[in-house]
Amino acid sequence: MIRDVAGSYRRALAETVRHYSGWRPDSTCIDALKGEGRWNNDWEAAMELLRRRGDAPLPDFKELVEVFSGFYFGGDPAGDPADWRGFIGSEPLLVDAAFFGDLTAADIAWGFVSGAEPPSARYVLERRLGLSHPPLVAMGDAPDKPDPTGLLRLAEQLCGGSLGAAAAPVAYLGDTVADVLTVVQARGRRPDQRLMSLAVAPPHLHGPQRREERRRYERGLLEAGADRLVDRTGALTAAELLEWTAAGG
Repeated sequence: MIRDVAGSYRRALAETVRHYSGWRPDSTCIDALKGEGRWNNDWEAAMELLRRRGDAPLPDFKELVEVFSGFYFGGDPAGDPADWRGFIGSEPLLVDAAFFGDLTAADIAWGFVSGAEPPSARYVLERRLGLSHPPLVAMGDAPDKPDPTGLLRLAEQLCGGSLGAAAAPVAYLGDTVADVLTVVQARGRRPDQRLMSLAVAPPHLHGPQRREERRRYERGLLEAGADRLVDRTGALTAAELLEWTAAGG
């Protein structure tokens, strides 16, 4: 979780649903859907909200993706980011390049498994954070989370090509139940590899007026199988990561 997507991806999801139905789902509704652990793909999440509302006929999926992209990118996703006029311009970063520099200095390899489209992920990682060729598995590179294929592929890359009891422990930080379940399912595929799920509530739940919602959300993360809750991404330190992985959770 390195950017706040409440005003971008989640807003595009809500506006896409409103475009087709006239109803704009609020953050509580979207959180509840995400809490089911199945709807990491926001295009599919928008279609599911329309389905549950009973809207018929449902839109063509390809058309829905184009509508969503119009809200989110506001321009050609494959084009120059300087021409984008969509919600992607409203994404506060939750970490800076120094965060990853500290991990590297502590000999901790890092990378990203993202449900975002490759242009969006690369824009944030390379242009905004200034990271050079960061290891990345983005949408379309592997099945959507919670399928663990992408995570295990990245883990193999970061561990030098092989996983197992002799490999370094792998920790994955995410803010949805799907992220947590990705680690749970990865353990099922590779029980010989040490894998840890770190979870954080998304930024829109961090305000003082939403404490109870945040507690509820965090309970859902723990019930899904998260090993540790992180207060916020930027507060996570290399020392904590080393301590937690050494302790096995």
